[in-house]
Amino acid sequence: MSATPTRAAMASVAAAMLLGALKGYAAWTTGSVAMLASLADSLLDLVASLVTLAGVRIAAQPADANHRFGHGKAEALAALFQVVLISVSATFIAVRAVERFASGELAADPEAGIAVSVAAILVTLALTAYQARAIAASGSIAIRTDRLHYQSDLLLNSGVIAALVLESIVGLRGADPVFGIGIALWLLWGAWRAASDAIGQLMDREWPDEKRRAFVAVAAQMPGFESLHDLRTRTSGSQDFAQFHVHIPGAMSVAEAHDVVEALEHRLAAEFPETEILIHVDPVGQVDRPGDPLREADELGPIKDA
Repeated sequence: MSATPTRAAMASVAAAMLLGALKGYAAWTTGSVAMLASLADSLLDLVASLVTLAGVRIAAQPADANHRFGHGKAEALAALFQVVLISVSATFIAVRAVERFASGELAADPEAGIAVSVAAILVTLALTAYQARAIAASGSIAIRTDRLHYQSDLLLNSGVIAALVLESIVGLRGADPVFGIGIALWLLWGAWRAASDAIGQLMDREWPDEKRRAFVAVAAQMPGFESLHDLRTRTSGSQDFAQFHVHIPGAMSVAEAHDVVEALEHRLAAEFPETEILIHVDPVGQVDRPGDPLREADELGPIKDA
């Protein structure tokens, strides 16, 4: 069965429900603040996963009369919602850890907490492996963000195990709340990284330089035009967009210029699937924005000179 974003989101919802039930039992049994932190994170994971499922389903809808570029940015909005939930969860965990550290209360029944944390790690490893397949196939930012906080769960659950062992078995008082604070800080760092990616999509950030160069390198292999400029790229959900101008000899007929552009589109589409490409034809010598290197600089020059 292929790992689509929708299936990955459904798997995430199922995993969050299972982990929430297991950790609820363990948190009630042990009283551990680290386990409580893990429970709070899993409950928020469930809400975030439901939002992710809604986001990827909306993003998968085809373009319509009101959304001619599609609905891909729904994934970035879902990712930002997850960032808010992760940040709230991290703040709650940090506050509870400080309270626990001040009271000096110890966790009880560490064996139950350790067993549940091991089970949670196994479930999370299976889920993140499946999510990785979906990301590789679609590039979904919502699934990538969802996977990010499940990856943090691996550290979180390992931290719970370490905290329970150190405090309840080794006798190192204060280990549980210290690990809780560390987990909170890790979650906030993950939220910052996820927010950066989501905002980048919403603000139409350009592709990474390496991807842009690879795109231009493919175009450079095609004959029939003399330069490529005003390249603009962006990503919306799992859909990429690229548009640019090419200089065509003025002596070419409209039909000949069309054939050159058509061949270029097919070649780029083969190398960059799921990319919507728009090419504008200029006659050689045409300068639309004199003195504007962002628009007029030839993208092929650095490739050919390399």
